[in-house]
Amino acid sequence: MEQRDVWTLPKAHLHLHFTGSMRPATLLELADKHGVRLPEALVSGTPPKLRATDERGWFRFQRLYDTARSVLRDEQDIRRLVRETAEDEVADGSRWLEIQVDPTSYAPRLGGLIPALELVLDAVREASAATGVGIRVLVAANRMKSEMDARTLARLAVRYADQGVVGFGLSNDERRGLARDFDRAFAIARRAGLLAAPHGGELAGPESVRDCLDDLGAERIGHGVRSAEDRRLLQRLADRQITCEVCPSSNVSLGVYEKADAVPVRALFEAGVPLALGADDPLLFGSRLAAQYQLAREEHGFTDPELAELARQSVRGSRAPEGVRKELLAEIDAWLIRPLI
Repeated sequence: MEQRDVWTLPKAHLHLHFTGSMRPATLLELADKHGVRLPEALVSGTPPKLRATDERGWFRFQRLYDTARSVLRDEQDIRRLVRETAEDEVADGSRWLEIQVDPTSYAPRLGGLIPALELVLDAVREASAATGVGIRVLVAANRMKSEMDARTLARLAVRYADQGVVGFGLSNDERRGLARDFDRAFAIARRAGLLAAPHGGELAGPESVRDCLDDLGAERIGHGVRSAEDRRLLQRLADRQITCEVCPSSNVSLGVYEKADAVPVRALFEAGVPLALGADDPLLFGSRLAAQYQLAREEHGFTDPELAELARQSVRGSRAPEGVRKELLAEIDAWLIRPLI
């Protein structure tokens, strides 16, 4: 049976982490440039074997991520990463990207929080103009750090809300700490009109998604797949049209599900929960955005009309301007009626 090319399906990408978007070849080149010694897991040419469902496994994942982040040391490195990420988005049919960054991770080498975020935003504007991909930034706090740190980042995000920052997130292991510990930071962001998009429902169960909704006012959920374990929560997400940023390859790589066909993409979709497929950290998980749509087709039986609806949901769940949304939705419709060759 002939099928349309998912790489040419126009789509939005709403769950991509900054360092994790790096190309493997770029990681090797920047490590050589700065004299950073990489572990075998990052130089083997194949995605590392990971399992983050226990504390030791999550620590290993974070250690690999931190090592990869350590090669980003100067302005040239940041601009290269953003430009190459934008180019990869084009290749995957992505027309809109909301990339997540914690500026505190880069601030020590880039002159502080403000210079680090300003550099990222300038690199985003430059890459967007060069490639045609609309790009915006979500500033993310870290669950492993203090609520005071999160409030500092929320205020920073608000300061740059008219310069490319569209949302505020909360990343890292959701099994550590309580969502409500960060409620004041999210209140700061929401009052300024920023999207509240914390991680939840990945390593922890559906209760973590409820906490994000109740305590943080989440308007979008990073991951959210474990919501499938709670029928009432599914109904709540569907009724409120809360988009879940589902990352199938990441879920399998981290051991949340044993196999790709066990990720509850179909269950969420059929429950009416809006989905935005995402690649999360392609550097570590080995596949980018279009491959997630291919997984939906091959492992979950999504037809071309259903894939087009997934793409529409990613656009509707984005913070793209209304004109961009309308244009993308029209292009998705055009993809669907395009004759098969």
